[in-house]
Amino acid sequence: MSTIDKSNNSLPNREGGGRVLLLGDEAIALGAIHAGLSGVYAYPGTPSTEITEFIQGNALAKERGIHSRWCTNEKTAMEAALGMSYAGKRALVCMKHVGMNVCADAFVNSAITGVKGGLIVLAADDPSMHSSQNEQDSRFYAKFALVPCLEPSNQQEAYDMMAYGFDLSERLGEPIVMRIVTRLAHSRAAVEVSEPKAEKPLSPATDAWVLLPGIARRKYVALLEKQATMLQASEESVYNQVETSSSKTGIVACGIAYNYVKEAMADCQQSSVNCQLLKVSQYPLPEAKIKALAAQCDELLVIEDGQPVVEELVKGLLGAGYPVKGRLTGDLPRTGELTPDSVAKALGKPVGAVFAPAKNMAARPPQLCQGCGHRDVYAALNQVLADYPDHRVFGDIGCYTLGALPPFQSLSSCVDMGASITMAKGAADAGLFPAVAVIGDSTFTHSGMTGLLDAVNDKANITVVISDNLTTGMTGGQDSAGTNKFEAICLGLGVEPEHVRVVVPLPKNMPEITRVIKEEIEYKGVSVIIPRRECIQTFARHAKANKK
Repeated sequence: MSTIDKSNNSLPNREGGGRVLLLGDEAIALGAIHAGLSGVYAYPGTPSTEITEFIQGNALAKERGIHSRWCTNEKTAMEAALGMSYAGKRALVCMKHVGMNVCADAFVNSAITGVKGGLIVLAADDPSMHSSQNEQDSRFYAKFALVPCLEPSNQQEAYDMMAYGFDLSERLGEPIVMRIVTRLAHSRAAVEVSEPKAEKPLSPATDAWVLLPGIARRKYVALLEKQATMLQASEESVYNQVETSSSKTGIVACGIAYNYVKEAMADCQQSSVNCQLLKVSQYPLPEAKIKALAAQCDELLVIEDGQPVVEELVKGLLGAGYPVKGRLTGDLPRTGELTPDSVAKALGKPVGAVFAPAKNMAARPPQLCQGCGHRDVYAALNQVLADYPDHRVFGDIGCYTLGALPPFQSLSSCVDMGASITMAKGAADAGLFPAVAVIGDSTFTHSGMTGLLDAVNDKANITVVISDNLTTGMTGGQDSAGTNKFEAICLGLGVEPEHVRVVVPLPKNMPEITRVIKEEIEYKGVSVIIPRRECIQTFARHAKANKK
């Protein structure tokens, strides 16, 4: 047996393969590098962040000059990846599931333009909302755009599917979605790796990628004509396999759910739980395989991590008279990620206490780091706003969202990235005063700038706080796109120079900070306050690095 290399980012330079212990995210990154990747485009978001970070730190990726800088948001990432594909090279675009909402315009239209170099859109879903505001399922996006979707069940498939997905993308001339979940992204397993492939040469597309209505109509027909080929590829895929038995119970297990089924069954041929099992890791759904399985069984149980995407499709495929069970029927929980226990219960197997949550443990809610500049911002806001009983503070997505929790309890809202400014504007339009928006530096450049422009153009009576800690703190300290540019951006968007104020959030500066906040709240128009102090986590890392 070969030795497992645990030095995650050293093995990838080895020619000829070997085994390495990898997170699911790292397996995807390494698979992309070995498949001839030319560029990764991403905005950091848990649980997808480690993919880009791995590529940025990989020696082979550096040697090849693989492009790996962070993008301003997921839409710009998708568009840049599409441009690289247009030039004939392989590109990967990574995001968490809610990032698919941000890039949807470019993503859906990329299915109509088609691609040249292989293009994989990696969406990392987060069932149970470990670090997210919803549980949306990215498989819906693949179906919506009419493109194939890959859903690995383990780290080995995550690695292998990158080369497979790039090849399939180039064969079909379409982008491919790869959907993973948090549990796969952040768990480790030994992965057999292969010899890296060479990058593809520059060869720009010759077809028109101009979606004027006349061209778009023709290309949409061409996309529809590819659906039969996509379905055939799914039917023939090595990732969609049937395990047969004499049982009249059928199971359709999707992606990582396959592992939960196998664990719960322990060995379906020998345990008290018996079944026929179809593993689905490539979409569109292999309809012929499902119909054949249904014909041999009295009922089907659909097990999928996320929303009941496949369960609904199978119900439609087999008709109302055929019993299909899953999340919609209550046989599996409607929300949250699957567990071996929830799957075992759905299979009618006795459930042990191995996966039961521990009892009598003190709650440990997340908090802002001690010494964090955001703390001083909220302390100052609370002090000033105590004089305004009708105030509302509209929050945004970032570690500063923790200001909604004790001890500060400052925020009234948190909906999506960039929403703080536009929600504050809408509330001010309704007559609410004062309306304050709190947004982070990375989130402001991600999707807050357009909201600020709306506010300026409408002369909205709002106060915007851009809490600048010089990094993308929530996801681990990645570069922030607007660092050292925020004053210029705000002035360029039309905020009056005298109402763009910079303060240093430290306890000793509290009198100055509260005075500035009070003055800008009383200004009848758009004002921006920028509290600027480096994140203490990145500051500590930089200080340690400078000592070496």
